[in-house]
Amino acid sequence: MQNHPLHIFSGSCFPELANEIAIYLDSPLGKATTTFLPDSEIHVIIDEVVRGHDVYFIQSMKRPVNEAIMELLLFIDAFRRASANKINIILPYFPYARQERMSKGRESISARVVADLIERMGASRVSFIDIHNPAIQGFFNIPVDPISAIPVLCNHLRNYNLENSIIVSPDVGRTALAGKYAENLGLPLAVIQKRRESFTKTRTIQIIGDISGKRPIVIDDMIASGSIISQVNDLYDHGAIGKTWLSITHPILMPQAIESIMNDDRIEKVIVTNTLPLPKQALACNKFEQISIAPLLSEIIKRMHQDESISNQLILS
Repeated sequence: MQNHPLHIFSGSCFPELANEIAIYLDSPLGKATTTFLPDSEIHVIIDEVVRGHDVYFIQSMKRPVNEAIMELLLFIDAFRRASANKINIILPYFPYARQERMSKGRESISARVVADLIERMGASRVSFIDIHNPAIQGFFNIPVDPISAIPVLCNHLRNYNLENSIIVSPDVGRTALAGKYAENLGLPLAVIQKRRESFTKTRTIQIIGDISGKRPIVIDDMIASGSIISQVNDLYDHGAIGKTWLSITHPILMPQAIESIMNDDRIEKVIVTNTLPLPKQALACNKFEQISIAPLLSEIIKRMHQDESISNQLILS
């Protein structure tokens, strides 16, 4: 019997997702206030009692990311000082995940810094979806739930005719992710081997797998600057046919990426989740389809609160 009440709260980044989760769980969203002061400081306050409660704080790390991180840390501190029983942090999108190692000397491992801050402020548990490098969970000494949105995305893709399609990984590092798509959907797999020349520019070296005569479905965990779009040319140079689809978990979507998608007639569909809100420019483009991960997160939260096992279908192994 659970003795600690479940209490859901949201930061100011994307309360719509938290509201949707609260509706699924039939639990009202907790009252809290974030104030952005004129001098750029942030003030947060919890507007109701949380003493002895199991808190689930949902923060989608949309831009400006550093403000979102600071707001998260202040809320963890506020919950701890208000004597919450457990402070469970739900981060649909984990920030700085691409900076998870030193590729050069004298370089910060920024993902580790974020993990340390969250843990040291007093979080009891952290959950995130399709993180760029699953090894980041090892940066924490508290329980971590690396959740996968692949079942949700694959269920959506099954609504379409996937005959003659092929799953394409945009680089070697995403091969495992692409393999899960291919296995789930019963489709063949191809991998683009590329070389990153800067944060926003890549160059294709070769394509592993036969994509000739097949319609590509390119997958990734995130799309930001849109370097993945530049690789579409290479797919058609190797015999791909039809229109390209993209299936991507996190729609970071810088303006140049949205513009490239809108102007590229070879890209027919971009399927993303609502781990982040879609920018207005993307909302106005009919190529984008956003599907909700609220049912998935609701099930995760329910199982956590009832001390039930989270099945392998919900965890990214």
